[in-house]
Amino acid sequence: MILPKGATVAVVDGEKLVMFKNTGEHEPQLTVLPAEAIDGAGSGSKGHQSSSANPDESTRAEDGYAAGVAAMLNERALSGAFDHLLVIAAPKTLGELRKHWGKPLQAKLVGEIAKDLTGQSADQIVTAIDKA
Repeated sequence: MILPKGATVAVVDGEKLVMFKNTGEHEPQLTVLPAEAIDGAGSGSKGHQSSSANPDESTRAEDGYAAGVAAMLNERALSGAFDHLLVIAAPKTLGELRKHWGKPLQAKLVGEIAKDLTGQSADQIVTAIDKA
């Protein structure tokens, strides 16, 4: 995947968000951005059923966090904080994020990678971007 210089990269799962800026010219080079405060108290889309493997409270908390991340990204897209956005998210989280994205955010998306990379180094994330 070709990632434009200056693009924002959001790496997220149901509990954590790490954001980067691509400072590389021809190859991605990720610089960590300051942590964003996320209001994860909201509710998700309530589209997931509970099970013994994924209890209700856990699902609600993860979906609420994803909704909070989407709200923050929507606000930043509207304010012009970024021109290009790549989202790398755990598959379940990515599905929840998509339900909350506004049109301005969708217009700035340059790609999505359905993979849980929140605990990985910037170099490992760059490798995943290169393979996408």
